[in-house]
Amino acid sequence: MSRSHQVLFLSHGGGPLPILGDPGHAALVECLQHLASIMTRPSAILVVSAHWEEQVASITSGASPSLIYDYYGFPEPAYQIEYPCQGEPRLAERIAEVLAARGFESHCRDDRGFDHGLFIPLKILYPEADIPCVQLSLLNNLDPKAHFSIGQALKDLTYDNLLVIGSGFSFHNLKAFFAPATPESSELNASFEAWLKETCSDPEISEEERRRRLCAWEEAPGARFCHPREEHLLPLHVCCGLAGRVCDEVFDIRILNRQSSLFLWQT
Repeated sequence: MSRSHQVLFLSHGGGPLPILGDPGHAALVECLQHLASIMTRPSAILVVSAHWEEQVASITSGASPSLIYDYYGFPEPAYQIEYPCQGEPRLAERIAEVLAARGFESHCRDDRGFDHGLFIPLKILYPEADIPCVQLSLLNNLDPKAHFSIGQALKDLTYDNLLVIGSGFSFHNLKAFFAPATPESSELNASFEAWLKETCSDPEISEEERRRRLCAWEEAPGARFCHPREEHLLPLHVCCGLAGRVCDEVFDIRILNRQSSLFLWQT
C-alpha cells in the first residue's frame, strides 16, 4: 500500500437515517466524528459504494457530480440533503489506468452522480464538502476474488494523501433490522462479526489466509444470515486487497440494534 493512502471500511447505516437524528444511528455518528478527528485530512477521497454495481468497473469522472437520492419512503428533508463536493477527473483517469494495467476493463462516467453510500457518511466525516471525491462501482457479478483483486490493483495509484473508503455494512439483513432480535439472530450476528474482526485484525493470520477467508466468506458462521446478498460486504474486500495487511483499528458499534464494525488502516 502506498504510504500516502489511508483506508477505511465503514458500515454506513440505513439510507439517510444517520443524518436525520435517528437514535439507532447515534453510535455511528459518534464513531465517524471520532474518525474524522484521528485521521489525516485527505487531499481527495475515493469511495467504493455498495450502492453502485456495473458490468465493468465504473468511475465517476465529472468535475461537479450531482447527488443521487437512491432511497425511498423517507421524510422530505432526506431529499433536500446537499453535499456539494467537487469531483476529481484526474484521479478518475488514474484509477482507470491502474485497473487496465491489471486486466480490468473500466469505464469513466462523467454523467454519474454520487449515491448515498458516499454523501451520507461524508457529510458526517467532512461536513464542509471541500474535499474532491471520486466513486468507484462494484462489479455486478459480486465475485469476492475480483473485488479483492481490484483492491490490489489500486495499490498502484499514485496520488498524494488519498483516503480510500469502502462504504458498505458489516451486517446487512434488511428484514432482521426491523424484526425483534432473538437469541438465534443475535448469535448469528455476533458470530459473523467475531469472524470478520478476527479476519481483518489478527496479526497471526497471513495475508494469503486473509485473502482465502474473505474470498470464501460464505463459509463463515452466520454469513448468509448477515448478508443475504453480499453487495454491502464487498467494499471490505477492496479495502483489504488494497491495504495488504492487518488493520490498525476496529470500531465495534451497534447500528439499528445490530452489531456492526468499521475497520481502519492508517499510514
